[in-house]
Amino acid sequence: MRNFLAASVFVLAASLAAQTPHHASGSFEPAMKPVTPADLPEAPALGHYTGTKTWHGGVDGTSVVDMLTAGTARKDTAGYVAVELVTCKLEGRSGTFEMLHQGIMDEGKQSLNITVLKGSGTGELAGITGTLTIHIAADGKHTYDFDYTLP
Repeated sequence: MRNFLAASVFVLAASLAAQTPHHASGSFEPAMKPVTPADLPEAPALGHYTGTKTWHGGVDGTSVVDMLTAGTARKDTAGYVAVELVTCKLEGRSGTFEMLHQGIMDEGKQSLNITVLKGSGTGELAGITGTLTIHIAADGKHTYDFDYTLP
């Protein structure tokens, strides 16, 4: 009975540790370029961008991004969606994962949601989930806070 209880406590502790949130932060440099919307000449408010990012800090690696944007007649109202494949080392674990972006600027008020696509983790990052927050300083420097869990 004592061995059974000890094993149960060990399994419970391991399960709780697997669900413990982690946090990483650092900076990244984006390099985005427009893709000419030759097929959409009637929609000048739509944009398409591709590019890469170089990540530093808790996330150490690179990513590729494909982004679609939409603008309006108002300069303070726009939106974007993007998919991003991150190849990195995170807490000493190597692998890849995908993130989905949704950004909206509504009359100057910004809302940004960046989420790890559940089930997209590979290698030692299999099973990763989480959300990422981007901060852009007045000088244009990009930093991030990444809250995630790993099994």
